[in-house]
Amino acid sequence: MPRAAALLDVSPVSDIMQIIGDQTFVRPIYAGNALCKVRYVGSGPCMMSIRPTSFPVSFSSDKSKLDAAPISTIDVSNLDAVGATRAAVDAGYVPNELQVGQTGKIVAPELYIAFGVSGAIQHLAGMKDSKVIVAVNKDADAPIFQVADYGLAADLFQVIPELLEKLPEKK
Repeated sequence: MPRAAALLDVSPVSDIMQIIGDQTFVRPIYAGNALCKVRYVGSGPCMMSIRPTSFPVSFSSDKSKLDAAPISTIDVSNLDAVGATRAAVDAGYVPNELQVGQTGKIVAPELYIAFGVSGAIQHLAGMKDSKVIVAVNKDADAPIFQVADYGLAADLFQVIPELLEKLPEKK
């Protein structure tokens, strides 16, 4: 977005959570711990990015119905990883575009399961709008447990195989 804004000679306004008026917006600061009002003072068009969880979405396709399904009715055969920590990206386990957090993408699924995520403030900034957060970490004092709705202090390498045994077979 910054490159496109520079080519258009406009100032970008990023991560908009609310539109107050013609040129007044609300956006998060301090890793999402505070909100501020910003006013666009440019004379030309305003280029902005919108926080995806802040505005309602109308669903129309079958896939979108799956994405909006309550937790109890999600078909687990369609689940894929939606994000990763910076450590996983830096170690080369997943591509950079899967990084969640302040320098990555923002996700807000109905169910966010964090296996082995410590809960660094940068990562929390990208996932804290998730509806239900389930955390599994062997460190019972990990910060992720402060934002999790459900937490399990256990080794992910023991929990994941047990969980996979209990899930229905993928078809």
